[in-house]
Amino acid sequence: MALEGKVALITGASSGIGQAAAVALAQMGARLVLADIDGDGGARTVHKVQEVGGEATYITCDVTQPREVDAAVQRALSAYGGLHHAVNSAGISGGGMQKPLLEWDEDEFDRIMTVNVRGVWLCMKAQIPAILNSGGGSIVNLASVAGLIGAPGGAAYAASKHAVIGLTRTAALEYGRLGVRVNALCPSFIDTPMVTAITSKSEKMAERTRRASPLHRLGTAQEVASAIAYLCSDGASFVNGVALAVDGGLTAM
Repeated sequence: MALEGKVALITGASSGIGQAAAVALAQMGARLVLADIDGDGGARTVHKVQEVGGEATYITCDVTQPREVDAAVQRALSAYGGLHHAVNSAGISGGGMQKPLLEWDEDEFDRIMTVNVRGVWLCMKAQIPAILNSGGGSIVNLASVAGLIGAPGGAAYAASKHAVIGLTRTAALEYGRLGVRVNALCPSFIDTPMVTAITSKSEKMAERTRRASPLHRLGTAQEVASAIAYLCSDGASFVNGVALAVDGGLTAM
């Protein structure tokens, strides 16, 4: 299998895209460290990985806390002897808050930026040295189409995801030549708990999200996970610094 003998760390692994990515990478042969703040969800993801014949260990990790991020990387080294790939999927949307830029308060804005931007930065700070010491590999950061275009009603979220793409491209330029490829994935509306928090507000919002792309449906976590698996594979060995939209054509309109 394409990732046989490789070790991958996935943050935000307890549900949604992170969980689907865990299953996809396990099917490719990777051994996994699953990190999240939701222990029950983490246990469910471990079980899903085992169901497809994979191997995984879970560690509780708040990506805004440097010591917890470092501990997750150390778990990979102690449990499996190295780290080759990382998927930084942990993030928040603000609970589906939709309001004009002027109506956001400072605490809400700071919380989203702390998790989505500081969290990715802290993760890469810990992951890159370990990946280099393991002989090289790749990192996939979860951004969003809101990092490629504007997002009326979601100022903080859009700002955070633009920042994730900026961090990704900078890391790709700094560490690609040393053996660590860094790419961002930019999903649109995907059928996950995060999107449900938005669509559950009203049927009008649910219909709006379904019709946001030319395919007139939500994407699935498995479809996003397939793109993550590609970016981690040798098939993407010349792909570095990309912000890849997985959006059913939304950004083509």
